Amino acid sequence: MGRHGWVSGALRWRLTALLGVGLVALALVVTLVSTLPGDGGSTAGTTPDGDKVHGTPATPPGNTESAVGWGFTHTQYSADEGDAEAVGRVRAELAGQRRPVPQIQHLMGWGAGNPEPVEGHYDFSEMDRRIDFVRESGGIPVVTLCCAPDWMKGGEPGADSTDWSRRALETAPDPDHYDDFARLAATVAKRYPDVRHFIVWNEFKGFWNTGQGRWDYEGYTKLYNRVYEELKKVDKDIMVGGPYLVMDSVHPRQTMYASRVKGPWGSLDQRVLDAFDYWNEHKKGADFVVVDGAGYTKDDELLPDAFRATAKFTAVGEWIRARTGDLPLWWAEYYVEPGDSQDDRDDWSEPHRVAVQASGLMAMAAGGASSGFYWNPQKRGAAACAGCLWTPTQRADGGTELPMLKLIGRFNAEFGPGTRFEKVAVAADDRPHVRVLADDKAVLVVNTLDRQISTKVDGERFDLAGYGVKWLKR
Repeated sequence: MGRHGWVSGALRWRLTALLGVGLVALALVVTLVSTLPGDGGSTAGTTPDGDKVHGTPATPPGNTESAVGWGFTHTQYSADEGDAEAVGRVRAELAGQRRPVPQIQHLMGWGAGNPEPVEGHYDFSEMDRRIDFVRESGGIPVVTLCCAPDWMKGGEPGADSTDWSRRALETAPDPDHYDDFARLAATVAKRYPDVRHFIVWNEFKGFWNTGQGRWDYEGYTKLYNRVYEELKKVDKDIMVGGPYLVMDSVHPRQTMYASRVKGPWGSLDQRVLDAFDYWNEHKKGADFVVVDGAGYTKDDELLPDAFRATAKFTAVGEWIRARTGDLPLWWAEYYVEPGDSQDDRDDWSEPHRVAVQASGLMAMAAGGASSGFYWNPQKRGAAACAGCLWTPTQRADGGTELPMLKLIGRFNAEFGPGTRFEKVAVAADDRPHVRVLADDKAVLVVNTLDRQISTKVDGERFDLAGYGVKWLKR
């Protein structure tokens, strides 16, 4: 799902004519080539003052709590570009939410260019635009510190040399460049002082120990600790979290790599749990804990079915909370529908998708999570976009709210950080096929069947369409 095939702007040549008039006329023509001495790579379009504050950040900074609520991640295509009126509609929709919607933007890739093509030379132009959008839409900006510029991982430096292949993008920094990456993170924090929440890296990309057949949790933890230290030097109140591990699971009958954390949905991969425990024991500190994962197994099996597979989110949350205590738990990504070879998820109807997504959100909250981010599968200009949050902003009639954004916005408003959940009465006959979550003001009800039912929840009887999602007031 990375940003592939992105091409930086063409190399710019600047011609400056210096004219002096005196007794002897002198005309000088100087050609400035945007390269560093010693073929260090093109610096076209970059600036040496990357830590200069961009735009007009919120003053004072926004949310300073370690839990932010339920939102989404900006991916390769988002609502920061397109038809002006369509962009405005999305911005207004988000700004009008009852509770600010947290929004993640990655440092490099997924809509952002190479932030430091050459050491000490920065290009935050695309990231600036994304942060501006989050600000203008009234959201809570969150930055995922991934991925790393090429020169930090054995590639070529230069504004025109970035390798956007998936293999290159998902390569971790060389250990000798951990300090450089940490300094880049600090530069980002200084540039956007209203970003108070940083996630260190993404899914342990590039941190696999092939020789030992396990995650290189020692390497990741070293990188995490260096970034944590540098961010805290910028501002001790900045919130930092990790390890952003994928909580993989295997089939219940599989014994290889199976752990004791299991259920009808499968068994968590012991190698993932080992990596988490190492990070948790050796981290310098953390303000929140971050994981991601799917209800289905590594082999894309939804067990026993799509709805009951979401119980995995609850089990993961309980296991993590038992080890991290009061640290807020975030799901940086969560998936309930397996993707195809192109990682597209469009086999279900939208009501089916929203119903299972709602069940997933409920299961995460039941496991103690206080924040979660939907990976927005936005496409550029496509008339149909399964699971997207809004219609494409490249179209003049685009920017209209879709069912997934409606669900996330309402869930964030009703069940934000600090929510105390309460038990709710459900008719005995309805319990097998109805999912509920409630606090003292609202009840979320989901029909897991593809046919209409009549159900009684919280003392109220009503009809609910197949895969229907309904909110009740208390």
